[in-house]
Amino acid sequence: MLNNKTILITGGTGSFGKAFTRYVLNNYDPKKIIIYSRDEFKQWVMSNEFKDHAEKLRFFIGDVRDKERMQRAFEGVDYVVHAAAMKQVPACEYNPNEAIKTNINGAQNVIDCALNSGSVKKVVALSTDKAVNPVNLYGGTKLVSDKLFIAANAYVGTKDINFSIVRYGNVAGSRGSIIPFFKSIIDNGGKELPITDYRMTRFWISLEEGVKLVIKALEEAKGGETFISKIPSFKITDLAKAMLPDCEMPEVGIREGEKLHEIMVTVEDSMTTYEYDKHFIVYPQMTWNNKQKPDLSGKKVPEGFSYTSGNNTEWLSVEELRELVKNLQVCN
Repeated sequence: MLNNKTILITGGTGSFGKAFTRYVLNNYDPKKIIIYSRDEFKQWVMSNEFKDHAEKLRFFIGDVRDKERMQRAFEGVDYVVHAAAMKQVPACEYNPNEAIKTNINGAQNVIDCALNSGSVKKVVALSTDKAVNPVNLYGGTKLVSDKLFIAANAYVGTKDINFSIVRYGNVAGSRGSIIPFFKSIIDNGGKELPITDYRMTRFWISLEEGVKLVIKALEEAKGGETFISKIPSFKITDLAKAMLPDCEMPEVGIREGEKLHEIMVTVEDSMTTYEYDKHFIVYPQMTWNNKQKPDLSGKKVPEGFSYTSGNNTEWLSVEELRELVKNLQVCN
């Protein structure tokens, strides 16, 4: 599907962008991958990491806030993966206007540029569990972003283009997540791993699994779907035991904007959610064109269903977590 196609990744120098680029180069023969981001140093670093594929990569300095600049980058593009966002919860709380400009206005700019391009066929936007019943500004801006991408299907007219979403939580080992935090304490000789709340759970998803979910959306989306992987859960206390056996685990209290469990599908979402072998799809409650033909070969989830890291049916043991962490590459 991606052979001889031009793919643009917003925020492409991030951990997801690098993993997606590597996966596509290893498994497909794309015409070109455009890395669109605003940090020239990160682009230089990435260009060196992928120097063996220099003929396939293009690095485009720009910000999703700059619609005119981004429109130029979208020329001749077939597929867009929107990964650019302000993601740090405290930074968004302290700089709300900046978060709105990037996460909401930037999302609308991506939509407009894709619709105006004349070439883009599919846009997949990365979402987050924090957009579900948001309790912080980051989650609130991503909720609005999700709604914008879903509603964008109302404006495609006769164009051969659709918009969809991929939703997952913190990637294992990603910057700002719990594993690098625990690792830094251990590396500095610490014997205590602080736990915000002993009841806390999280989903486990690797970067490669996140990339594969985006590929599935690019292959299958008809417009307006939210794709969600079926992945295992773990207890934060079990993760601490896996990383530092017999450690002390003082309970320090939940942080502002933090949830006990990651939520992927709400009871309200369940009205239009179907379960497949390895994923769920939340279909839009409204359809705006006859191209939005959902694949209903899956199983409709029961009334009142929800999918959270707390009510999951698949759990990782301490031993399984220890093995996963041992083989995990922590993002820089």
